[in-house]
Amino acid sequence: MSNYRNDKKSLFLLLHISLLFSSLSGVCSKLASGYTDNIFSIPFLFWFGLVFVIMFGYAIIWQQVLKRMPLTIAYANKPVTLIWGIIWGRLIFGEKITWNMLVGACVIFLGIYFVTTQEEPSEKVRKETEEHRKKAGQIQKEKEDRYHE
Repeated sequence: MSNYRNDKKSLFLLLHISLLFSSLSGVCSKLASGYTDNIFSIPFLFWFGLVFVIMFGYAIIWQQVLKRMPLTIAYANKPVTLIWGIIWGRLIFGEKITWNMLVGACVIFLGIYFVTTQEEPSEKVRKETEEHRKKAGQIQKEKEDRYHE
């Protein structure tokens, strides 16, 4: 059971690392926008090209996450990129963080918490199946014990 939880935590961490990289594509896109007067300039091509590289890597990781995680859980976590956008805006571009942004970030975290802490139907079914098997095994053992008496 602890191995299952470790796998789940690792997958959740991988999901959030991929979302972090996805948010970095927005940073690169904003940096590229500073050179749109000459779209064939080296700085523009570098930042714009980096957007494609980041999104290519993100797409590969995202597919692996979706293969192993319910779609509803994966998509419920995507708004985290908005929070990363707030952080990058402040750290890289010196943008102001407002109270509305902070309240919005709290709402996002609460939503993710509610979606991800709810017991997944597949996990619930798995637990019920395990309990049923244990009970069936106990009944079978009792029958065998009575037979051997």
